[in-house]
Amino acid sequence: MFKESKQLNPITINIIVGTLFGRLATSMCLPFLAIYLTQVKNVTPATAGAIIASSSLVGIGASFYGGYLSDRFGRKPVLLVSIFIWALVFVGFSFVDSILGFFLMNSLNGLCRAVFEPTSRAMLSDLTDEKNRLMIFNLRYTAINVGVTFGPLIGLKVGASGTTVPFIFAGVIYVVYGLVLSYLLSKKKLPVQSIVKERVQLMDAIIVIKKDKVFLFSIIGLILCITGYSQFSSTLPQYFSSSEAFKEGVEIFSYLLTLNAITVIVLQYPLMRVGKKYSPLLSIILGNLVISVGLLGFALFTTFPILIIMMVIFTIGEILMFAMTDMLIDQLANEEIKGTYFGAMGFTQLGNVFGPWLGGVLLDSFGANQPMVVFGSLAIITLIGVPILLYVKFLMKGKLLSSRAMV
Repeated sequence: MFKESKQLNPITINIIVGTLFGRLATSMCLPFLAIYLTQVKNVTPATAGAIIASSSLVGIGASFYGGYLSDRFGRKPVLLVSIFIWALVFVGFSFVDSILGFFLMNSLNGLCRAVFEPTSRAMLSDLTDEKNRLMIFNLRYTAINVGVTFGPLIGLKVGASGTTVPFIFAGVIYVVYGLVLSYLLSKKKLPVQSIVKERVQLMDAIIVIKKDKVFLFSIIGLILCITGYSQFSSTLPQYFSSSEAFKEGVEIFSYLLTLNAITVIVLQYPLMRVGKKYSPLLSIILGNLVISVGLLGFALFTTFPILIIMMVIFTIGEILMFAMTDMLIDQLANEEIKGTYFGAMGFTQLGNVFGPWLGGVLLDSFGANQPMVVFGSLAIITLIGVPILLYVKFLMKGKLLSSRAMV
């Protein structure tokens, strides 16, 4: 892996390093937003969940079009426009004061992320030989988790649960990221896949996606997987900050956030080495099962040492799911409209809309002192994704046998 990493394109390095510092900055503030809204702005858990979910809701449709635009007009303009607007949005968080303002800023946050992220992943795929793509996607995933290792601790120390000032720092980081990316994109020759493709029409892209049954059912299964995982950034912080079982719930959650990132860094590559011997889909199915177990564990246990074990279990599920998701989409994608496929993956963010809203409703209905009802219900809903993904596995096997028969 290290031999291949020395041969990386400078643009690839920039995207990975930029991802690291970007997630460091955003994890200082975004994970604390739900706590800030409920404790400082005195909004209800359901309203806070809705504000958190607005980012994903707006991003669902925007992600598809963002990916499509990168196929239609090229990766460069889409990357640069979205990242500089994104920087302004983070600064905007520090100036809004109303609930409507937070809805607007988080919606714009989702819009920019939904355009920039699929385009950057498509760019990474364009710049990398097929045999090295799993390594590149996992380097990006590692960068994300190195960033969020330190971000929550910094956010805790600067009091991010009581102020929106850290969002300014996030905005500055994304400005620097964008300037370096702009310089490299102007100096380096891009592969043909990353350049304007006038032949790609929107309806053509939609028709290809619509007819791809394997891809569509994969999206449905991933939505349910992400419904379970989304509790990590919405329902869990509200639970720890509100439950009578915890005296220092915000601090405990901050440490668990850091533990989550450290666990990813330590276990990602060992699990990846095992996982690449099997299909990405099998890894995602196992991840769904393990995340469901982790959710039940948070409901059953309140002592810190056991919570540490539950977070490690939950994180193993996260690794099994997300370390292979980009690889699965890359395998399923039509080469001519790869950006559109990565964009269509944004529909999986329905899980990040439905999950926080459902978690907030359950907390409103049953309270933080009945965690078994709250997290038990969430675990059951998450598990529905397993039979759907098994059906995808069946479809993929049939498709493979059919293609062999035609040879």
